[in-house]
Amino acid sequence: MTIAVQIFWGSVVLGICSVVHIVVIIWSTSLLKILGPKLLRYSSKVRLGILLGKAFGFVIISHTIQVWILAFSFVIFKAIPRVGDAVYFALTTYTTLGYGDIILDTDFRVYGAMASVTGLLNIGLSTAFLAGLLGRLLPWDKI
Repeated sequence: MTIAVQIFWGSVVLGICSVVHIVVIIWSTSLLKILGPKLLRYSSKVRLGILLGKAFGFVIISHTIQVWILAFSFVIFKAIPRVGDAVYFALTTYTTLGYGDIILDTDFRVYGAMASVTGLLNIGLSTAFLAGLLGRLLPWDKI
């Protein structure tokens, strides 16, 4: 793949992953708004724990879906032949950990870097979402 093609497909997959993430966050926010009033009988600490736990669970599901999307893209483009290796590579690249024990051929290195950008952006969005949720849920006047 040429660099331009890698950037194009990397951008497409980044867009797909970001749409998945945004949809999951919007969906989870809607569910948390419905769940919140149903938890009023519990103490504020229990409510906080349940709501943050649910939000965290949604974030984990979203990131897991994205890693699978990236892994399958590596297999489809024949950058990594085995699904297990592709999942491992996608996860370590998505989290920007990048052990370096699996290295892409030069025809796919830019595409692999786009997977890191995908993880960086969407993990940042998760952090902002969870921090914003925590800010809305915490009883700041009681700390």
